[in-house]
Amino acid sequence: MLMTSSIHLLRNRFVRAILMSNLFSQFGIWIRNLAVLLYVMEKTNGDAFAVSMISVAEYAPIFIFSFIGGVFADRWRPKRTIVWCEGLSSLSVFIVFLVLETGSWKAVFFATLASSILSQFAQPSGMKLFKIHVRDEDAQTCMSLLQTLFSVFMIAGPVLGTFVYQQLGIDLAILLTGTSFFLSALAMLIIPADPARSQVKAENPSSLLREMADGIRYVIVQKELLWLSLCFTLVGLGVGLTSPLSIFVVTERLELSAEDLSWITVPYGMGEIIGGIVTFMLAAKIAPQRMLTIGLLVNSAGILLIGWSTALWLTMAAQFLIALLQPAIFVGNNALVMQYTEQAYIGRVTGIRTPLMTGAMLLTMSLSGIFKQTLSLAAVYTLAGFSLVAGWLTIIPLLRSSVSNQKTAS
Repeated sequence: MLMTSSIHLLRNRFVRAILMSNLFSQFGIWIRNLAVLLYVMEKTNGDAFAVSMISVAEYAPIFIFSFIGGVFADRWRPKRTIVWCEGLSSLSVFIVFLVLETGSWKAVFFATLASSILSQFAQPSGMKLFKIHVRDEDAQTCMSLLQTLFSVFMIAGPVLGTFVYQQLGIDLAILLTGTSFFLSALAMLIIPADPARSQVKAENPSSLLREMADGIRYVIVQKELLWLSLCFTLVGLGVGLTSPLSIFVVTERLELSAEDLSWITVPYGMGEIIGGIVTFMLAAKIAPQRMLTIGLLVNSAGILLIGWSTALWLTMAAQFLIALLQPAIFVGNNALVMQYTEQAYIGRVTGIRTPLMTGAMLLTMSLSGIFKQTLSLAAVYTLAGFSLVAGWLTIIPLLRSSVSNQKTAS
């Protein structure tokens, strides 16, 4: 059954193209991220401000351009938009390479900033292409296939980027990044041509602000999308609370040295890869509402276990469970968004959701240290676990509607 589903998906030109494009894109992103990080640390002797500016260049465009990119994804032809964005990312990286040759090392920040901005236009267009070229019943399986690819790079990416920088240096790392983005753009040329016109009719153009307002109104009126967006935000709050505190789990709860952090990252990495594969295997058999529910509840329980555990084996098991079911959260949530969103609004809906989760994560990441000092490590992990439970509570109406639809169909 799995083999039949895989063959069916891979016969789709769009699926083959998007997998190849994302493969090259992930190569470029991870090589760029690690090469820029290591290069800046080397040039500044580990200056904290300079290193933090890399994160600013990476995350700031999400808040400034994500929604705007979503609006233009609904206006423009999606295939052409992605090809142009990947091509311009490649060009910007090659320009950085030329500037580096003049001795201006600070140009590396521009490589991260430019490609991050262009990603905010490409990602919503990618979701729009999913809506056009992938059947609704295949969307969850296809997204789980992509999630598996991302999971592999979450583990292999840092190793790859570090190896490239240490062996080839910043110049060749930047060239390899630009080449990867260029190949990503070429891969997208395989997919069928865009429709003759974008969804916004030329004879009745509307203003950018009006389209942004229409997108916000659409999410509010479509209660399913409102619940899913709230769920995504609550997940972001929970993840952000615990992200900076792993080191304290090792030193305070487990009473080990900071160097032992790798013990709990190993099962997490294994869980990421296995979870992506398992999610792909079950995507066609489990409704997205149930997949999202399982992911949220298991992750919530895993976070609570980590916060209260004082045994290494239990903490490692909890880390594995969290990573194993994490893909189910993102795949289930995105599949439901695709299911409940009209094609004309998919760009704007994506553009609204992305900064919601990212903003929630960054907010609680900045507050997690204060919460830990004020409360306790276990209390912070408890709050994070209940954030995911709250996320599950927001989608209960979707579970009820799913059960109701099944009874009606029967």
